[in-house]
Amino acid sequence: MSAAKTSGPAPRAWQRMLSGRRLDLLDPSPLDIEVTDIAHGLARVARWNGQTHGPHIFSVAQHTLLVEAVMRAQSPRIDHRVRLAAMLHDAPEYVIGDMISPFKAVIGGSYKQVEKRLLSAIHIRFGLPAILPAEIEKLIKTADMGAAYLEATHLAGFSVTEARRLFGRDPKLPPAIQHDYLAPWSATKAEKRFMARFKALLA
Repeated sequence: MSAAKTSGPAPRAWQRMLSGRRLDLLDPSPLDIEVTDIAHGLARVARWNGQTHGPHIFSVAQHTLLVEAVMRAQSPRIDHRVRLAAMLHDAPEYVIGDMISPFKAVIGGSYKQVEKRLLSAIHIRFGLPAILPAEIEKLIKTADMGAAYLEATHLAGFSVTEARRLFGRDPKLPPAIQHDYLAPWSATKAEKRFMARFKALLA
């Protein structure tokens, strides 16, 4: 006779946000997503696992603004909704953190599934398609790789040759913009600038 199985409570799969929202990671609702939570969280998540030069971390919030700046430089006339999508491309990391690409390759698809569900909910919350068209995804990826090239060579200790091999070409941002976006900001500054750009694009 087999022993009766006992089951405890299901593991918690939601996170309490400072806005008061309770976001379910397995079944995220657009109604539980607030841009203030995204800005606050991303401003405190480090790119490159914190392995960057400077008195502050280089935050995901600052990275997303750099990506949008690269896209703006590469496609000056592109629609503001596409720029907003570029700025939100890493928004799920306000909940799940910035997992570096080598580790994503190790753990496989489960991380990607959670990330995609969160991003779809974020898109719906802010009036974007749940799944972006392939050509828009390609534009965002190009800008993202350009931003990664700049971060790698200016902040993360990569040689130009290594960065070119891994991330492609230098996006050639104007020097003033490049200097601004590649000087790591404090969390407070990153959060405020994220919010200001979000509001400008949404308007």
